Amino acid sequence: MVSDRPLLLEIITALEEQGLDRDEYQLQWMIDAEALERLVDSTGPQTDLEVRFSIGERRVIVTPSDVAVIKVS
Repeated sequence: MVSDRPLLLEIITALEEQGLDRDEYQLQWMIDAEALERLVDSTGPQTDLEVRFSIGERRVIVTPSDVAVIKVS
């Protein structure tokens, strides 16, 4: 996985780095973080697994080795 921190914390950190405050979204209503973490942890870093979801104008991309957030127009 990305690091030793929980995946949910990795996602929140990535969103904050893109300028989103925690009160601008309700992540627990958008994804099942535990299920996503189990899915990502069940794969190896060499897999092509990529999970994408949107929060407002931002797309979150989760892979076994990275969490990225990009702004979509």
